[in-house]
Amino acid sequence: MYTTLLYAFLGTMFPFILTTIGSALVIFLKKPPNKSFERVLLGFASGVMIAASIWSLLLPAIESAQAQGTHGWIVASLGFLFGGIFLLLTDFLLDKFNTFKTPKQKRNFLFFFAVTMHNIPEGMAVGIAFALALNSTNITLASAIALSIGIALQNLPEGMAISLPLYQSGYPKWKAFLLGSLSGIVEPIIGTLTAFCFYQLQSFLPWLLSFAAGAMIYVVCEELIPEKEGKDKCHRKTIGVMLGFTIMMILDVALG
Repeated sequence: MYTTLLYAFLGTMFPFILTTIGSALVIFLKKPPNKSFERVLLGFASGVMIAASIWSLLLPAIESAQAQGTHGWIVASLGFLFGGIFLLLTDFLLDKFNTFKTPKQKRNFLFFFAVTMHNIPEGMAVGIAFALALNSTNITLASAIALSIGIALQNLPEGMAISLPLYQSGYPKWKAFLLGSLSGIVEPIIGTLTAFCFYQLQSFLPWLLSFAAGAMIYVVCEELIPEKEGKDKCHRKTIGVMLGFTIMMILDVALG
């Protein structure tokens, strides 16, 4: 058991380290980027989150659900919508209680929150992979290491995508770097805990993966793309995008 926990901890520390390296890029900026560059950063962050939602969350969720004998499109679509609804309610409560002074502060919070949630199922996936590699024949240690490296490489731009917009919105460099880095600290924590009780948590992984994807797509549609284009945000457009995305995913997976 101790060997399993050690491998899971080391395997999930690598993605956290690359998240920190990506966040550290903000330290080398001499001044906050101008408005045009800010929009480039927001577009970059949107692309990172959309790609991560599809290839790192939804597709593994479908495959994992199918491996458990469940229709992958059911779990992926429901989990995806639950993630969007959760962020919609969070957004509503933040507005209701006027938690933030400016819309930009709320956007940064939702972005940080969504990326952190997205790192939770990733940490679980790596933790389960190392636990399986060391305790069964379902997966090799090389496959677990490859999964850790793959997640780490995508975390590098994610760390940068958090810290740079935070700095641009007025955060000190050290605080923007710290928040970007902290978004990835959940991976070694969750990954180690998952390895400790991986038999009980395997069945929940598809739901968590798709839930995180829904949360991330919500932030992209509601906060990042409207801010990038300089247009007013509208919940109805975001809900429409998420429903359209879900229907197309169902048709593609269930009928394809």
